Amino acid sequence: MKNRLTIKDIARLSGFGKSTVSRVLNNESGVNAETRERIEAVLQQHNFMPSRSARAMRGQSDKVVAIIVTRLDSLSENLAVQTMLPHFYAQGYDPIMMESQFSADKVAEHLGILQRRHIDGVILFGFTGVTEKMLEPWRSSLVLIARDAPGFASVCYDDEGAIQLLMSALYERGHRYISFLGVPHTDITTGYRRHQAYLGFCQQYQLEPHATLPGLAMKQGYEHAAEALTTETTALVCATDTLALGASKYLQQHNHNNIQLASVGNTPLMSFLHPEIITVDPGYSKAGSQAALQLIAQISEQQALQQIVIPSQLQ
Repeated sequence: MKNRLTIKDIARLSGFGKSTVSRVLNNESGVNAETRERIEAVLQQHNFMPSRSARAMRGQSDKVVAIIVTRLDSLSENLAVQTMLPHFYAQGYDPIMMESQFSADKVAEHLGILQRRHIDGVILFGFTGVTEKMLEPWRSSLVLIARDAPGFASVCYDDEGAIQLLMSALYERGHRYISFLGVPHTDITTGYRRHQAYLGFCQQYQLEPHATLPGLAMKQGYEHAAEALTTETTALVCATDTLALGASKYLQQHNHNNIQLASVGNTPLMSFLHPEIITVDPGYSKAGSQAALQLIAQISEQQALQQIVIPSQLQ
């Protein structure tokens, strides 16, 4: 049973003083790596978790959740986070933000810190490279966004459906030479699935596909837009709003005013700056809200693990 042991017991079992054990529990500096590892091994062996009253006495919130985003400047992830926060605040949780920068090593490091601090739950914006083994200790108290994994709760976007909506809208407007600007297949969702949906539509309607997959950055959209175009291109589908913003600048500078842009995102910045671009809303805001509610329900053991898919909407 948890909490049967005290810090004094952990100190005795590990062979270190109570102050050293306390510093490890609080993730404080002043403890060398070998000592920290030995104490953490004892903590894990005995499934030790400080009581809520002890956490409060250390000045820690009684209820804390972590949100690990891939990039702090991500337009889509910020939309999702904005709708999470009110749910957490309403239930008395203090959210903390962390950034992975698409690094699996950083995710592992963050999760280790959060585990040592006994954080109640985690929402993680997933990406290729994050493994199920890495997430295993958090199975019951973690929700993935934008990527699913067997046995874990997740909230995902309908990547195929979003591209199909855009392609159908363009086809109905008479476009038959539709190019694609996307993300490498190393990114399963935004990259592989959205590109495959484009290729599938082209095959179904006997269109000649033409695509380039540079990456996620706005600069990449600007620098690689030319590669996605042919002399016959009348429309350009972008896998994200960020790519579309870069492509739009390129088209304007080179007087390609006859090319119709379309993108997945419908972020406020895009709709404000470029209302002429056809967009699909993949449900970033709804995903954030759903993820927060799912995590809160899991923590309170009122909800089983679910894999939720948010439907896209043409704007």
